[in-house]
Amino acid sequence: MTETEKRERLTFITGGARSGKSKLAEKLALASNLPVTYLATMGVDREDQEIVLRVSNHQGRRPAGWQTVEEPLMVSKAIAELASPPDGRGVVLLDCLSLFVSNLLLSMPSGLSSVEVLACLEENVLKEVDALLQAARAREDYDFILVSNEVGMAIVPEVQLARIYRDLLGLANQRAAVWAEAVYICFCGLPLRLK
Repeated sequence: MTETEKRERLTFITGGARSGKSKLAEKLALASNLPVTYLATMGVDREDQEIVLRVSNHQGRRPAGWQTVEEPLMVSKAIAELASPPDGRGVVLLDCLSLFVSNLLLSMPSGLSSVEVLACLEENVLKEVDALLQAARAREDYDFILVSNEVGMAIVPEVQLARIYRDLLGLANQRAAVWAEAVYICFCGLPLRLK
């Protein structure tokens, strides 16, 4: 067995809002003792002070040596275009899959009413998620830590767009969990390893 086969090349971390998933991801990235690239999928609206504060808090927790790449939509392309790490190995912390799915969903044409349109939407979003996972798998020089929200444990949303998002993210999370060598879910700041 080679070193690449033994190591956990893709770690998937999920949990609810403020569950500790990003802190766990940062802890695992730091513990790797490898150069870290933080791949942020949130497009920052400077008018939304809550988002600005949240991003600032995330940035404040990151060590100064971490490189940051911001890409809300073309994530597989951003992964493919990453420079090789200086010593041949690095870590990409992607935070987060849930925002990526949201960005994809909101970039699609509106008027989601017919079953055919919904099926096409699901196919397109999941194709992009698969492309992200394949791009990560293709980068032998990086290990990946992928963060995502778990939104399917709450009540059924009243609004159609929210239901579509919940379902798409659930499917995307399943795909990530299948690809990952390690899977964690966080509750109340406590990680539970599932795989």
